[in-house]
Amino acid sequence: MRPRKTLSSRLATRYQLILRHEENFAERHAIGITGAKVILFSLIAFVLLLGFSLFLSKTILAKWFDPEYAQAQANRELYSLAVKVDSLALEVERKDQFIANFQRVLSGDTSTFNDPAEMLRNENKPLVKPASLAIESSDSTFRRNFEQSDLSLITTGNVKYRELQEMFFFTPITGFVSDKYDVKKGHMGVDVVAKTNEPVKSIADGMVIFASWTQDSGQVIMLQHKGNLISVYKHNAELYKKVGTFVNAGEIIAIVGNSGEMTNGPHLHFELWYNGNSLNPEEFVTF
Repeated sequence: MRPRKTLSSRLATRYQLILRHEENFAERHAIGITGAKVILFSLIAFVLLLGFSLFLSKTILAKWFDPEYAQAQANRELYSLAVKVDSLALEVERKDQFIANFQRVLSGDTSTFNDPAEMLRNENKPLVKPASLAIESSDSTFRRNFEQSDLSLITTGNVKYRELQEMFFFTPITGFVSDKYDVKKGHMGVDVVAKTNEPVKSIADGMVIFASWTQDSGQVIMLQHKGNLISVYKHNAELYKKVGTFVNAGEIIAIVGNSGEMTNGPHLHFELWYNGNSLNPEEFVTF
């Protein structure tokens, strides 16, 4: 009577798997195996097959057969769209406030005026990102000659705005001042009469933050410069720059005209605003 084999002996028993040729039974390959190896390889194959099946059930098969997968995907897309719509709504509201602020300035209402430069720095995403205010090398020679001329700058030593004392302002247009700056009359700038089709130039490097038609002031263009300074050019016949464009000092931005209801002849109405306060342009620029 043979002794009964134990489990350990069965697992340790060695077998040989022989592959023979079908016609002449010639031995091709021989593989030595044990019961333990068979069980181990079976478990590995089972785990791999299970993992592959789970992968298919969560990806390709889920797209084909699982209705909840499609619903979850749609929910994610709806959430993403909702976030974008909220961001756009906030951006539109801020821009509407920004434009309304300038409309009040153009109409002469400064009682509720907010500093446009402060609005541009609002929160972490400014509506207008100021570009670098460096002058190109091609303009350096002209700039030096201009600063040495009599037309470059009226001294600001007696002006309390120290930040502006280091700035050089180009003449926007050559002519004579027909109506001076007078806050009491609500005239927040100067009117300069010039020749027909005379080009209007930027007084300094800056970014165009407003360029459009208004009923009272006609074609208006506004530039933001460094030092929280904003220059305004009204009643133009034609505008040459768009919002968001960076212009260099002395660059042509418009043509003098007679547009808008609040005008009685071709001229340029020019204003300067610093930190929300209007300035007398003649204290800084000679016309």
